[in-house]
Amino acid sequence: MLVTKQPVLRRFWYTTVPLSHLDQGPVPFTLLGENLVIWKDAEGNPAATQDRCSHRTAKLSKGYVENGNIVCGYHGWTYNRDGDCVHLPQAPEQTEQREISVPAYHCMAQNGYAWVCLDEPLQPPPNIPEESMGGVRRIDQFYEQWDTSSLRFLENAFDNAHFSYVHRSTFGDQQNPLPSSYELNEHPWGFESKTTVEVLNPPDSHILTGTTEPRTLRYLNNSYYLPFARRFGCSYPSGLIHTIFNCATPIDDNRIMLSQWLYRNDSEEQAPADVLNAFDRRVTDEDRDILESTDPNACVDVSRRGEKHMVSDKPGLLIRKLLMDLLHTHDEEEVYE
Repeated sequence: MLVTKQPVLRRFWYTTVPLSHLDQGPVPFTLLGENLVIWKDAEGNPAATQDRCSHRTAKLSKGYVENGNIVCGYHGWTYNRDGDCVHLPQAPEQTEQREISVPAYHCMAQNGYAWVCLDEPLQPPPNIPEESMGGVRRIDQFYEQWDTSSLRFLENAFDNAHFSYVHRSTFGDQQNPLPSSYELNEHPWGFESKTTVEVLNPPDSHILTGTTEPRTLRYLNNSYYLPFARRFGCSYPSGLIHTIFNCATPIDDNRIMLSQWLYRNDSEEQAPADVLNAFDRRVTDEDRDILESTDPNACVDVSRRGEKHMVSDKPGLLIRKLLMDLLHTHDEEEVYE
């Protein structure tokens, strides 16, 4: 699916830049093919405009922040968070009369990131229950570019059948390749899925699962948030939870920026963050290696003959159905695939 050709996708919120990355000044980011500059305003809130000065088209991200406004590094033209030019150094008396501006976008702080929506939002950012849950710690994990598409990432995130092969060196069992069945419940924002998966438990995952048994169960209560985010709600018989949140932010048709963080109901002393991240790093790299080998332009239409092999992949089919419904409901233009 060519995400840059789907106007409705501009009406959703996406993670862009960790807020801590904005402390040293403006940061460029590409969202759905749109070049943005993101910075912190005078109140410390993130702001986003087009990364192009209206004067000589220099990138505003090459400038700096002054009094919460973005200053172009070429001639000093200065813009506020609404995209209005508030200072023309070469003609300060003409600043208000000339009404110069650059396109500005919805931008807010949540979950440690600057979230951006390029058009009028259809719904708020995902509500992650662990954010307000007592006795749970958050661990930031990965923020990195992948050479794959958002849809490919989300299909894989709900695909139990790949465990036995892609993750055969970590927890996947090639002797048990049949995927477990899902219980699915649709919501206006996406769906919830429930399943139980038996996995291998090698020694380096004992700290993650809370047991030394060679096999254990994963109780999965996962959530899909339109269009490209998921909550991997994982718990173990030991009582430990290992819940991961991903946002596969579409940079363009062929690339994503993966934002990933983790929630655990134990302590740093019981399970150090660097140990947990090292195991999840191996698992994530296994996914990345195979996904970057696929064609990022995945067709969405579930009626197509080439997708019949996915008949046992109910979550993957439902993701595609919800995206098709979304595109046909809101887009007046042709749906590109």
